[in-house]
Amino acid sequence: MNKYQYKVQGVDYDVEIEEVEGNVAKVNVNGIRFDVELKQPINPTSSLKKVRVEAPKPVARPAIPTAAPAAAPVAPAAPAGAGSPIKAPLPGTIIELKVNVGDTVKQGDCVLVLEAMKMQNNIESEYEGTVTSITVKQGETVMEGTVLLTIG
Repeated sequence: MNKYQYKVQGVDYDVEIEEVEGNVAKVNVNGIRFDVELKQPINPTSSLKKVRVEAPKPVARPAIPTAAPAAAPVAPAAPAGAGSPIKAPLPGTIIELKVNVGDTVKQGDCVLVLEAMKMQNNIESEYEGTVTSITVKQGETVMEGTVLLTIG
């Protein structure tokens, strides 16, 4: 097992490469296990310094259309993903999403619950507005600084 320390955008990462089979590397990043797919397999006798570990990228979920009453005037909706991002303050696992795309939130409203180090942390909105996108799903592991959702 090889151990490396990286600093990406001011955040420290401890990376342990457990094994490499073909083009899949089993790695631990800050204690969280990932299977990293390499663009091409490496020779197991070659140096593992050629392995490039990238932070996981969040997957955008499609916006769910919401119906508005016909009699009520409707304000123009912000484009999906437009607005201010709410980012993960620390690495952890998404336990519960408390909002949906299109929901209106106030500053201080709990938008999701993040479990980190066996503690549940309520992530509160820093902004007032409408949720324009949610980039995580329940059960997903996120790193510090990952965009969780946007509020427009």
